[in-house]
Amino acid sequence: MTSEQPRDPIAVPAAGLILLVGVSGSGKSTFARQHFGGTEVISSDFCRGLVANDENDQSATKDAFDVLGYIVATRLRRGLLTVVDATNVQPYARSSLVSLAKEHDVLVDAIVLDVPEHVAIERNERRPDRTFGSRVVSRQRRDLKRSLGRTKKEGFRRIHVLRGTEEIDAAQIVRERPWNDRRDLSGPFDIIGDVHGCVSELRTLLTTLGWHIQVKDGAAVGASHPDGRQAVFVGDLVDRGPDTPGVLRLVMGMVASGLRCA
Repeated sequence: MTSEQPRDPIAVPAAGLILLVGVSGSGKSTFARQHFGGTEVISSDFCRGLVANDENDQSATKDAFDVLGYIVATRLRRGLLTVVDATNVQPYARSSLVSLAKEHDVLVDAIVLDVPEHVAIERNERRPDRTFGSRVVSRQRRDLKRSLGRTKKEGFRRIHVLRGTEEIDAAQIVRERPWNDRRDLSGPFDIIGDVHGCVSELRTLLTTLGWHIQVKDGAAVGASHPDGRQAVFVGDLVDRGPDTPGVLRLVMGMVASGLRCA
C-alpha cells in the first residue's frame, strides 16, 4: 500500500474492545494517543508502573496484567470502548482479552502495527528507558509473524493489519455503532412474545393493541399504529404454527414500512 493508494478508514466498534498488536517500538502508544481518548487506552506499561513504580519491571508483569484485566472488564461491563496497548504478539496474551470481550458480549478487533525490525530497534535505542536490547524485539517479531496467520481463528471480529510507517501514519479510524444499539428508539413500544407461526392470533393481538392491519388479497401484509407505537418481537416468529409464511409476510411488511420492529 503506497501513499498514492489511500487505505479505507479502519472501522472499529464504537463500544467494544480493541487490541493493539505489535513489537516494542512499533508505535502503538503514539497510534493510541492519535486515534483514541486518553481514558479509552489501557497500557500494560502503565499498569506495570502502578504495581511496581517502574513501567519496565518485567517481574511485575503478571500483577500488571491482573490490574489491566480488571480495568478492561469493568469498562466493558459499563459499555465503554476500551483499547489495550500491549505487545499482544503471542496467542495466549490475546486469548485472555478476547475471552473478556466474549464474557461481556462485545465485539473485539485487533489492529496490527507491522513495522520493519530495524525501525523498532532504532526507536527503542533512542529511548533511555528501553534497555532490553535488540534481541527482545527480534523475538517479539518472530512471535508476531508466527501467530499472525492464526489470529482469524481467535475470535476477533476484524483484524486490521497496517504495514510500514507510512500506512500507520496515514491510518484513519471510524467508529461503528453495533447493529443492536438502538438507543435512538424512544417508543412507545408494544412488546410481543412468541408468535410461533400463528398469524391469526398475531393479527388479533395487533388489532386489540390499536394497530391497523394492511390487507392485500386477503393476506396481512403490514400494520401501522395511529399513535406511532413500535412493535418489539422478543420471541420466536416461526416454528410449529399453522401459517409461518403469513407471520413473516406481516412482520416483514411492518419492517419495510419503516416501523423499525426489533
